[in-house]
Amino acid sequence: MSIQKEAVKSALEEITAPGEGKSLVENNNVKNIVIFGNEVVVDVAISNPTLQAKKKIEAEISKIIKEKVTAEAVVKVNVATKPVENKKNPNEIKGEKLPGIQNIIAIASGKGGVGKSTITANTAVTLAKMGFKVGVLDADVYGPSMHLMFDVAQEKPISVNVNGRSKMKPIENYGIKLLSLGFFTNPNEAVIWRGPMASKALNQMIFDADWGELDFLLIDLPPGTGDIHLSIVQALPITGAVVVSTPQNIALADAKKGVAMFQQKNINVPVLGIVENMSYFTPEELPENKYYIFGQDGAKNLADDIQTKFLGEVPLVQGIREAGDVGHPVALQEKTPLEKAFQEITRNMLSELLERNENLPATEVVKITTMSGCSTK
Repeated sequence: MSIQKEAVKSALEEITAPGEGKSLVENNNVKNIVIFGNEVVVDVAISNPTLQAKKKIEAEISKIIKEKVTAEAVVKVNVATKPVENKKNPNEIKGEKLPGIQNIIAIASGKGGVGKSTITANTAVTLAKMGFKVGVLDADVYGPSMHLMFDVAQEKPISVNVNGRSKMKPIENYGIKLLSLGFFTNPNEAVIWRGPMASKALNQMIFDADWGELDFLLIDLPPGTGDIHLSIVQALPITGAVVVSTPQNIALADAKKGVAMFQQKNINVPVLGIVENMSYFTPEELPENKYYIFGQDGAKNLADDIQTKFLGEVPLVQGIREAGDVGHPVALQEKTPLEKAFQEITRNMLSELLERNENLPATEVVKITTMSGCSTK
């Protein structure tokens, strides 16, 4: 039986290029189809420049032709990278409120190792227990951890069809929707990407995902003030930010920079408050004692100094670490002091958010190219 070009083209309508949302045919990725007897040569161009994406599309094209056309086909796929088109302003796509998501909260820290991801995970759990619909976006592209903290490290997001577009379906556990780069990378390999590639991966998790209806999307940012932070505020209108710190001076100095980043004139994301993690240590055998290992009231004093709300404190407790390690956030436990601590933090955050939404206009995206050389919105 001779292989028909139309049959090949029809088969390729079932494949979507990574991150492009439409079939190869519909999106004009297929540049040429040549048939020599049982040999099929397909030339395609895709936007994703990574070797992984090219290998994936090669394998999918070969598989679908053998399945839908003939198993005897000898398939050769030539994959090129689409040239960058500058016809559209990226902000025509970015910067709009994600449909169905009411509030986008960025959880940040000026310094690594202060427990920002732990605060994010347990705040998400607390919000869900209060009856809110919650999603978490793990934006720490170089050190993702949310897939571990929610015990879904072995899961993989599937593709779903939404209004004719192929989108990622977030993984769900404990009633919370989750996307993390940890779902797509080898846990034993470092992510060695330049800023533009990391930002592109992040945008795919934001705009190519089927988040559905959410009251809150919490974004777990990487530590510091860099490329990813800029990408987020350029891509999304952040409703408000929460900054996490520990009590010692060096962490507070970095937390102050984190707050200053959001308060910068041309970024202007309202800071809902500061959370102090690892505030004190209480031994089990001495439950009435508090040992302020890293200093006392550091974040609280910082909040007063910069006129930002102090949202609450979380003690240094072994159980928090153990719960995170096994993928069962400690806030899931009922009627414990830690549940109470996260409830207080979350209620204070909600109170600040309510005041922010009543008294301030909606946040706009940032239209800048560098963090230091800001233009206008």
